[in-house]
Amino acid sequence: MVNQNGNSGMGGKRTEAGARLITVVLDGLRYQGATQWLGYVEHLVESGHAARYKVISELPSLSRPLYEVLLTGTPACENGITSNQVVRLSGEESIFHLAKNAGLITAAAAYHWVSELYNKAPFNPLRDRHQHDEQLPIMHGSFYFEDHYPDSHLFADAEFLRQTYNPDFLYVHSMNIDDAGHRFGGGSKEYEGSVRIVDSILALAVPQWIAAGYTIIITADHGMTVSGQHGGTTPEEREVALYGIGQPFEPGVYEEPIPQLAIAPLMAGLLDFAPSPRMKPTPIIPGLHVPAFGSV
Repeated sequence: MVNQNGNSGMGGKRTEAGARLITVVLDGLRYQGATQWLGYVEHLVESGHAARYKVISELPSLSRPLYEVLLTGTPACENGITSNQVVRLSGEESIFHLAKNAGLITAAAAYHWVSELYNKAPFNPLRDRHQHDEQLPIMHGSFYFEDHYPDSHLFADAEFLRQTYNPDFLYVHSMNIDDAGHRFGGGSKEYEGSVRIVDSILALAVPQWIAAGYTIIITADHGMTVSGQHGGTTPEEREVALYGIGQPFEPGVYEEPIPQLAIAPLMAGLLDFAPSPRMKPTPIIPGLHVPAFGSV
């Protein structure tokens, strides 16, 4: 267990290893929606420049518990983040903590619940919207607090952080897909349109990130039912995509589902440091060339 400042170690000093990662979480995007409507991202898969996996989310398939799963690799029954109403700092060692302790620069453009889990809780919009403190796990953060905050603005926030602070690990978390799903349903034109909009943003951002030397993963926390719900056990709620872009990934489509608990240790491997002792052992991910996971 760790406190909000992580374990001992100096943050904000880049190592010579040069491992750099951008993780994009498209909140509420179910697997079928990703494969049908992320046209640019699917183009990268089709043209042999990206890998696509199917991920089965942890339960409950709710946002805050799954943010914790994605970033700490621990299940809700162990980490205690069991519902969206649990508002406190995480007691686990997150990817942000591990990166900071490895001497890497961390940044996030994300929903304010991410700040509440890893930097400051409860979130105060007047104080915590922008955070720049190298003693915190998320050293440079831009946190929004309204679900309809435009994804166009969110990715602009992320680009400001990237270009200004040159982070080794940048976490980008958008909310418009989830918001549209709740308001209009997961079978609505608004839900579909929100996916297509973020795809057009990624079509502009991803080439720049590749040129800057980043490995990129794109995934979701959970899916969405036609009626606009999630939290349960149906495939629409639990099945999400994971796209891998960069040298560690062998391009292709991998149909065998992988557990969501594998994503945090995957990020640790991509950033060239060891996972935390509490991250769950995970199966070998096919098509992945990272020593900690093996190669297939």
